Amino acid sequence: MSEVLSARIALVTGASSGIGWETARLLAEHGATVVVHARTAHEAEDAVERLAARGIARELLHPVAADFTRLADVRRLADTVAGAFPALHLLVNNAAIMAPERCTLSDDGIEVSLQVNFLAAHMLAGLLREKLAGAEDARIVNVSSSLHRTASMNWNDPNRVKKYSRVAAYAQSQLALSMDTLAMAPDGSGITAVSVNPGLCDTALLPLYGRVGAPPAEGAAAVVRLCLPEVRLTNGEYYDGGDIAPTAIAVHEDRSQRRLGRLAEQLATKAYPAFSRS
Repeated sequence: MSEVLSARIALVTGASSGIGWETARLLAEHGATVVVHARTAHEAEDAVERLAARGIARELLHPVAADFTRLADVRRLADTVAGAFPALHLLVNNAAIMAPERCTLSDDGIEVSLQVNFLAAHMLAGLLREKLAGAEDARIVNVSSSLHRTASMNWNDPNRVKKYSRVAAYAQSQLALSMDTLAMAPDGSGITAVSVNPGLCDTALLPLYGRVGAPPAEGAAAVVRLCLPEVRLTNGEYYDGGDIAPTAIAVHEDRSQRRLGRLAEQLATKAYPAFSRS
């Protein structure tokens, strides 16, 4: 085990299985205290027990639960983390779901993959910004997908109610996450935010791609590499294979980024008026 991340606190969303669970394991093996997020308390506790069974010190693991199909849960998660820890050094936005076969709206009135894969991460980054800004070398790592390069934002119908495709909806959610990365770490915040393609891994999302995937630990290694202090990052960039990689044009387009910011605020505040990034 390494101590390179000792005294650092990390929140990993979607850490009950797959890349998220392996990311939590690797971060803890590097000495980090890891807040292990899952959809339910049972899933979070089970994830922690499996990590402990792999030799991770139990005192490094803190289970938390939040169902990202409910924006009120996202707010409660942020409040829990902010209240429990003096600072937050790493936020790994890994939680993601496949878009369903048919267009499905959350109770908040938002297409579920857009909400879980993008909007929840957007809210967490805003609500936890003060905790991140107070930490040395704070980083946000958004686990995205190469599919974002095939996507387009449906600005007039972001829920895609009129013309729905599960692949298009999922790809849109990953494009939105990659586009939002730079805004998560504004100038002067002291935060660095990047997105990353973990590669095609054998996770619950694999059926969307329809191919054989690598072990989730390989994807997690690509994520954790970007969390290590010795690895220098460029704010707002998209990484693949350890290097900065080409993105969809919209990812670095100022107008599209501003438009996404307005859309995110509209969706979040309409569904959950108590939300505020300030």
